[in-house]
Amino acid sequence: MAKEIERKFLVSGQRWRTFANEGVAIRQAYIVAQDDRSLRVRIYGDGRARLTIKVGHTALVRDEYEVEIDRDEAEDMLRHAVGTIIEKVRYKVPHEGYVWEVDVYSGAHRGLVIAEVELTSIHDDPELPNWVGREVTGESQYSNQSMALGTSDSARLHQLA
Repeated sequence: MAKEIERKFLVSGQRWRTFANEGVAIRQAYIVAQDDRSLRVRIYGDGRARLTIKVGHTALVRDEYEVEIDRDEAEDMLRHAVGTIIEKVRYKVPHEGYVWEVDVYSGAHRGLVIAEVELTSIHDDPELPNWVGREVTGESQYSNQSMALGTSDSARLHQLA
């Protein structure tokens, strides 16, 4: 069973950009969204598309299953989106043996920047880069699902960032 173990942080400043790759644009939509599970479709700016199922009640550890799908089928699935389509650019930033993913949101969530780090164990304790701010793991307003469904206050999120 595939497990996703990740921590999320607000990003402070632009220092991370010095170490980031060129980034890839992502559009994502939720086809099914419930409290403990979701079905998401993502379309990447490099031509890939992926379907993801996430199951679990906690933000730190969830079951996650991903499969590559046809881009045209993914585009068609966007018609069935629950809520709004999330738009962001994801950058990969290596730091002290971990690869951080920094999401810079556009559209309705323009101005929000969140960093995630995937872990292999809940006991992993990565060195935090000096460009991350407050940890927001488990704060539902910072989940993509909440943002897509409009259950988070976008203006408030940007004030906190």
